[in-house]
Amino acid sequence: MRLREILDAVAQGTIPPERAEDLLQSGEVRYLDGLAVLDTSRAIRKGVPEVVYAGAKTPEQVAKICAALVEPGRRVIVSAASGEHEAALRAALPDTPVRRSGRALVAGSGEPEPTGARIGAICAGTSDIPVLEEAVAVAREMGAETRSFYDVGVAGLHRLEQPLQELRSFDPDCLIVAAGMEGALPTVVSALVDVPVIGLPTSAGYGLGGDGSAAILGMLQTCSPGLAVVNVDNGVGAGATAALIANRATRRARCGPS
Repeated sequence: MRLREILDAVAQGTIPPERAEDLLQSGEVRYLDGLAVLDTSRAIRKGVPEVVYAGAKTPEQVAKICAALVEPGRRVIVSAASGEHEAALRAALPDTPVRRSGRALVAGSGEPEPTGARIGAICAGTSDIPVLEEAVAVAREMGAETRSFYDVGVAGLHRLEQPLQELRSFDPDCLIVAAGMEGALPTVVSALVDVPVIGLPTSAGYGLGGDGSAAILGMLQTCSPGLAVVNVDNGVGAGATAALIANRATRRARCGPS
């Protein structure tokens, strides 16, 4: 729950002050055996769920951190998770649902509270799906409804027509567009829509620049207004940024300016 939601619930009498105290105290920094310092208040403070970056961590470390974070009603996202990370997590938490979303794992029971925000997610090629779906996992955990379209890059630009028609009917608050190679698709999409676009460069490509450097440089040099760019393969950053934009837009539309 967000801090404002806790305070509103106390004011309305739907949760007692003692329960509110427990919720707020659960957001304190937690030290885990010299392994990690857990920021369990992030979701309340910022509206972004807890994310464990699995890269360079052993499967055992990831499993131990997640076991300390997962509790009833709270889920954790594991970014850049390998099959070994997934196996260790499932072994450490045998009674906890674990689902994969591209490069990410989502561990924990329950579902996020819908905010009414809507986010469209597009990728240029099939190779970009794992990074895009990591972004989608974060956006969904932040309460946004998402709609995804795959393999509609500039190598066959006519493929983009149908997704754009569907997105206009979906009326998203923000778009995430992932692309590797030369990274052209976010610029094209940004020129055709009237909502913010988060460019997500991926490390899909050949030879020189195929590590994502060509894609990110191409996106940063865009001449299309309304395109912001995260780092290469940073699905977490793309999903969080898109959801923060979409959630704020939804709250303003529902409640008016504060």
